[in-house]
Amino acid sequence: MEQKYFTYSGVIHIHSTYSDGSKSIPEIAAIANELDIDYMLMTDHNTLQPRLDGLEGWYGRVLVGIGSELNDREDKNHYLAFNISRPIDVTVSAEDYVCAVRKQGGIGFMAHPFEQRSVMPEYPPYPWTLWDNECFDGMELWNHMSEWMEGLTHKNKYLRALHPRRSILSPKLQTLERWDELNQVRKVVGVGGVDAHGHIYRLFGFIPIRIFRYKISFRTIRTYVLTKNPLNREEDASVNLSRVYEALKAGRCFVAHRLMGAANSFQFWVEKKDGQATMGDSIPFCTGMRLKVRISEKAMIILIQDGREINRTDGDSADFPVVKPGITRVEVYKENRLWILSNHIRIIRD
Repeated sequence: MEQKYFTYSGVIHIHSTYSDGSKSIPEIAAIANELDIDYMLMTDHNTLQPRLDGLEGWYGRVLVGIGSELNDREDKNHYLAFNISRPIDVTVSAEDYVCAVRKQGGIGFMAHPFEQRSVMPEYPPYPWTLWDNECFDGMELWNHMSEWMEGLTHKNKYLRALHPRRSILSPKLQTLERWDELNQVRKVVGVGGVDAHGHIYRLFGFIPIRIFRYKISFRTIRTYVLTKNPLNREEDASVNLSRVYEALKAGRCFVAHRLMGAANSFQFWVEKKDGQATMGDSIPFCTGMRLKVRISEKAMIILIQDGREINRTDGDSADFPVVKPGITRVEVYKENRLWILSNHIRIIRD
């Protein structure tokens, strides 16, 4: 009997007044309840205090988990840590705090790993440098705030402030290439983050405007998870969060740009005579295998194996033959813009 999964839409990488955000966690959760969001994961800088203060749980129909965004003394190697119960010491090396998350049984994702910007020195980049570490679970492939900031100049800042979603096009090619390379060695899960702060900017020096209202950020980059059991508000929040974290750690998740449309119906799996596998799974190669995709509307579906495009089709479904083993994923484009980015299925030699 094949496993049935339940798909949930979430926002990851959010800051509140516990660090440099502009709203409280209950206020942010109320905003999420106005949208088609099932879960959200908070990541205030170098603190787990909101979890210790009891703010993790159900807020209406939205499940709120509380993690932390860690960074080293040089403000590099930002790390999104989840499912931890004790604060992490960030006075140690980045390698130590990344591994400390794993020792607690938590999961972590490097944040905006290839961030690059130099036009405005007051907003420096925060890149990842710890590539030889064995403890990280995944990486943030697509970050709303980073992409917006990287294209920011003194000439376009007012236009971009008025239309903060229009510039969100795709993850950096360098990020996707490194992600595919890492997955040749071991599973490295890809997620998307909004990096929401609700920033207030003073236009012309004195007119306060909120550039990235939380509601705007929440309508951009989503991370959808496929859980083995449904989320249930009648059960304790910790039980439900464990389902979300288990799906993220396994790689049963995908990233989508919500501005391009809801992606709840997206499916990507490999099928053979005696079974099937979905994102995050490994499955032995055999003749007759098929890679299948289902989406809610017509779009360009591109099949990528070992970092290279091997097939594409235009439609609301795809059925590709599996010619050889490989680390395989899908990208879906609509109106020449990336809409959906899957995690890998590992088709391995038996």
